[in-house]
Amino acid sequence: MTRIDAKFQALAAAGRKAFVSYVMAGDPDFDRSLEIVRGLPGAGVDVIELGLPFTDPMADGPTIQLAGQRALEGGMTLKKTLALARAFREEDDTTPIVLMGYYNPIYSHGVDKFLIDAKAAGIDGLIVVDLPPEEDSELCIPAQAAGLNFIRLATPTTDDKRLPRVLQNTSGFVYYVSITGITGAAEADAVDVAPEVARIKAATDLPIIVGFGINTPEKSRAIASVADGAVVGSAIVSRIAAGDSVADVLAFVKSLADGAHDA
Repeated sequence: MTRIDAKFQALAAAGRKAFVSYVMAGDPDFDRSLEIVRGLPGAGVDVIELGLPFTDPMADGPTIQLAGQRALEGGMTLKKTLALARAFREEDDTTPIVLMGYYNPIYSHGVDKFLIDAKAAGIDGLIVVDLPPEEDSELCIPAQAAGLNFIRLATPTTDDKRLPRVLQNTSGFVYYVSITGITGAAEADAVDVAPEVARIKAATDLPIIVGFGINTPEKSRAIASVADGAVVGSAIVSRIAAGDSVADVLAFVKSLADGAHDA
C-alpha cells in the first residue's frame, strides 16, 4: 500500500473529502518552493502534486507555463525536483507526493534510474500527461512494479468506449479534468461534473478527484461535494507568481482545503 492508498483509505473511513494542491517545483526558487511545500500539510493538503518543470507543457495554461519557465530559469531540473522531495521527506514521511509532468525529462534521465531515484526521494505516484494507455509498457507498468501509483487523467471527451482503456492500469486515484482545454482556462461547474464523476465511478472503485477550473473555497467545496475531492493548481501558482509571502500563499491554500473538507 502506497502513501496515496493509505491516505484515501483514511479519508474514506473518516467520511472526508480530499484536497489536493499543485505547485511547481522550484517556483519561485528552490528554497521558497521547499518552504511552501513543507507548509502544505499544515494548511490542510491531503496530497501534494509536485510539478516537474518542462519546456513544452502542452496541457498547461499560461499560469503554470510561466511557473515552469521561472523554475527552469532558476536552474530547476529533474534531479533538483527529486532533491526537493527528499528534503520534504526529512520532516514529513506521511503526506503523499505525486510527481506531475511530461515524459521527456523522465526518458532523458532513464526510466529505470528514474524509478529508483523517485522511490528513494519519497515520490508516491506519477501523473505523466503525454503518455497514453497505449504506451503503458514505457513507464506505467514499470512504475507500478516499483511501488509507485500511476494516476491517469479522464476528461469530458473520454467516452464509454475509451474509459476502460484509461482505467486499465490506473491506481491511486483517477484525476478527472473538469473542462476541455488547458489548465486555468475556465471554471469548473459542479452541475456538469457530477454526472461525469458518477459515470466514472460506475467503472472503477478508485477515488475520483476533480481538477482544472477550481479557484475559490466555494468552488472547491462545490466540486468536492460531487466527487471524492478537489485539486487546485493555477489559483495557487498565481499567488506565488504575484509575489505573495509564503504565509499568504499557505493561508489561501488553507481556505481552499477548508472548502473541500466542508463538502
